[in-house]
Amino acid sequence: MEENKTKRYTIGALVSNKSGVLTRITGLFARRGYNIESLTACATEDPNLSRMTIILVGDEYTLYQMIRQMDKLEDVKKIGCANELDCVYRELLLAKVQATAEARTQIALINDIYKAKVVDLSIDTMILEITGDPEKLDAYIKVIEPFGILEMQRTGVTVLARGRHTLKDRDCYGDYVN
Repeated sequence: MEENKTKRYTIGALVSNKSGVLTRITGLFARRGYNIESLTACATEDPNLSRMTIILVGDEYTLYQMIRQMDKLEDVKKIGCANELDCVYRELLLAKVQATAEARTQIALINDIYKAKVVDLSIDTMILEITGDPEKLDAYIKVIEPFGILEMQRTGVTVLARGRHTLKDRDCYGDYVN
């Protein structure tokens, strides 16, 4: 018998672009006691649709239940679980770090390696910007932590399927929706 393991799942959904939809969907998770680890939502190329990307930590049963529950909502037009091997994942991080004159050279070297940018500079701080997959951002945070992170903000994960597949196709997404 296969063990049901907790893991991170990426749910993609095309939803009606109107007020209240985000509240209804997040309420669905809250009522069932499931935490959303990451959430991004924005308008799409179609002004009537928004795209949501939700990162859920749980087992396959939890994933299946949430997709089925979301699929019942009138405002959810298409939904599926992204296949991480066939998708591009990106996230944006802004981090404000302490940056003495001596530390700036070291931070600049780290930025070169990680392809990060300095987007603001003051006498004793720098605001750094980096985009990439979530694991790259996690690694970058560990490297800049010793300088003193004063504050940071992550956008949440966005994802698109590689090639001609789209969420509208639903073919490139998991077998969790009929």
